[in-house]
Amino acid sequence: MALQSSVREQIAGLGPWFHNLHLPDGTQTSPDHPFGDFPSFKWQHVAAAIPDDLSGWSVLDIGCNAGFYSFELARRGARVLGVDVEPMYVRQACWAAHEFDLKDRVEFVEGDVYGLLGSERRYDMVWFTGVFYHLRYPTLALDLVRRATQRLMVFQSMTLPGPARDVTPPDVPLNRRELMLEQAWPKMAFVEHRVADDDSNWWVPNASCVEALLRSAGFEVIARPEHEFYVCGPVRVPEESTRDLARITAISTARGCNGP
Repeated sequence: MALQSSVREQIAGLGPWFHNLHLPDGTQTSPDHPFGDFPSFKWQHVAAAIPDDLSGWSVLDIGCNAGFYSFELARRGARVLGVDVEPMYVRQACWAAHEFDLKDRVEFVEGDVYGLLGSERRYDMVWFTGVFYHLRYPTLALDLVRRATQRLMVFQSMTLPGPARDVTPPDVPLNRRELMLEQAWPKMAFVEHRVADDDSNWWVPNASCVEALLRSAGFEVIARPEHEFYVCGPVRVPEESTRDLARITAISTARGCNGP
């Protein structure tokens, strides 16, 4: 009981927690989470779409928070690098890695998706969930994720209500721009102020837009295992994306930027 009490004290000292982790002694980091057992209930739906054996795989978990997904992927054999912009979450993840005895399979550092501009590293899988709608430059981020992905990418974003619709036409005349007002058109709502009292939310795409963005970055949707989750495979990157990213990378390299 004394040991369990000490764990609870450490959890409290590291909080607040957004990931409810189930620790080996039965303690939970956020048992009263407003979303329920989050993100465990999400993982229960997504897990079957991910290979059971990730031995030898390298994984980049962007926006890792307290490391829930990093730990699940490490348990399947992957070596995982988790990055997050929030130092508190990185501290939580490092502490939890010790509690789970996964220190030899996971590493957590402060960082963000834009750090990939200065990086040549490639990963078998990139886990990119809970981040996209917080970004001011979302298409740049998705292009960087594509360049870093070798085998699989898992994507999630807050979205507008409604299902994905038909693919839009390859060209729209200037005098037919009303087509863009149709419900089927890929759209992102811009958040000038707040969503859920959070001023870090910037863009909320509809499902059609998510899938169009993924295609435009060079991804093919393989599975949709859970609401707002997309398991993707890398395919040929459109020439326009390759050209623009090359220019941005050249500027970044000239300025000596480094990333994960």
